[in-house]
Amino acid sequence: MKETIRNSGDIGRIIRSKRKRDGLTLAEASALCGVGYRFLSELENGKHTAALGKVLQVLRGLGLEIQIRSRELTNG
Repeated sequence: MKETIRNSGDIGRIIRSKRKRDGLTLAEASALCGVGYRFLSELENGKHTAALGKVLQVLRGLGLEIQIRSRELTNG
């Protein structure tokens, strides 16, 4: 799977999709990832202020990773 992330909602959508594909409930996934149920729920719903360290923890726990690449910037 390869996705372009433009906002926190995109991250949440991808996490929810992966969790559901894996057949995990929110409670099971939050326990697996070592985060609270509420945190994971808010993350899946695109919360803008989610702590980056915890987001990365969830991604690792669900077998996801982020790659960053440069893109060309255009003027105008």
